[in-house]
Amino acid sequence: MSSKSLQNEVTCSLCVKYFIDPVTLGCGHSFCMPCLCFYWEEGQQPPHCPVCKETPHQLNLKTNTNLRKLVLLARQKGPCDLPNPAEEICEIHKYTKNFFCKVTKDVRCLLCCMSEQQGTPRHGSLQWTAEEYRQKLLNIMRSVWKKIQENKRNLSRETNKIRTWDVSKKVCFIHTWKKMKQTEYWKVFRLVYHEEKHHLEKTEEESREIFQQLKESQYNMDLKQKLLRQIYEELKELCHKPDMELIQVRTEAWRSVQLHMPRPVVPQLSAWPIPGLVDWLNQFQVYIALDNERVTRHVPVFEDLRCVQAVPDGPGVDYTPPRSKYFLAWGAESFTSGQHYWEVDVAGCCNWAVGFCNDSWTRDSDMVLDSEGIFLLLCIRENNQCSFFTASPLSPQYVRKTLGHVGVFLDYDGGVVSFVNVARSSLICSFLSCSFSSPLKPFLCSGYP
Repeated sequence: MSSKSLQNEVTCSLCVKYFIDPVTLGCGHSFCMPCLCFYWEEGQQPPHCPVCKETPHQLNLKTNTNLRKLVLLARQKGPCDLPNPAEEICEIHKYTKNFFCKVTKDVRCLLCCMSEQQGTPRHGSLQWTAEEYRQKLLNIMRSVWKKIQENKRNLSRETNKIRTWDVSKKVCFIHTWKKMKQTEYWKVFRLVYHEEKHHLEKTEEESREIFQQLKESQYNMDLKQKLLRQIYEELKELCHKPDMELIQVRTEAWRSVQLHMPRPVVPQLSAWPIPGLVDWLNQFQVYIALDNERVTRHVPVFEDLRCVQAVPDGPGVDYTPPRSKYFLAWGAESFTSGQHYWEVDVAGCCNWAVGFCNDSWTRDSDMVLDSEGIFLLLCIRENNQCSFFTASPLSPQYVRKTLGHVGVFLDYDGGVVSFVNVARSSLICSFLSCSFSSPLKPFLCSGYP
């Protein structure tokens, strides 16, 4: 292979420099992994080959080791990485300085190395030493890229949370939450008006504090994203440095930056007790006999919920949430009128769902999240954090984690389904002003690791 042909073989068409961590797509075109990461992240979706525009079948690409060996060969042959002539000739022996001393951190000729070599070897080839440094930089780059994608996911989620917490918008979680609270207080005890007013004022105060925390968190994550990208680009440029400059690089500073990642805010409203709530609900308590019980690892409701929560990772980062084992059951009896209350113990469950559904949903094997006629409270655990949602429609519920028993109340004629934290005698959330047109069955699903 001629020198010019080799040069073309080992040059990335995106940065027009020697490959760094080369990867080859299914179409046969090769690029630097860092260049491809930036191109795909900033380009149009879905990701495609920059040359032929073909969409790759997989994004979790592996380093092309054969091409990496060719790059190393090209660096040894090519003129672009040679040291300065004044530095490459030994003044004593007049030989080329092509060995690196690991102790003194300078280059020596072969005769100098032989005269100093005693005990443990401390000299190595300049090219191989530089390649070792280059691999260390690549390892740091991979770690930084994972942090970039992690922060990107968190930033996207934080932005979505802000949309639901922005009280200046007509549709806002706080507005809905206040309405649910007002309805619950009126239903339970009219005489506790002063408690209701105090509670709503505290909710407003908490909402302002949480909204400010979210804005600050978003700002910090945005700054961190820019800093990580800047570091990643600096590391990429360092990989192109001549060997003499590259081996003098210290990597400790870049590693320390990764230790301080901003953590997402977990917005949660306090669980304010409502006096007499559970006592009032207990008068409607019914025994729920379960029917059609089964154990499975495939529950479309939770899989749909994970898809809604997920933010697509960039190339080079593989994230697959673990699957749990689920116990599913429906109530043997359907309700078409009246008021009914029952409790479920969710202690020890990692993911769970309780509520009511119509008969058609119980017969539908798909059990998808956007089905009509379901009134569910879902809890899903991710990264040691529990998140609440109601369906359908799907809405996040920013309340504290419920330990122990969850109470489920159905007022069929009044069009209300409520969920309460039994231990705290507090409201979790409610479906208000519903129009039930078919019989409703209790539903229970609990997941374990």
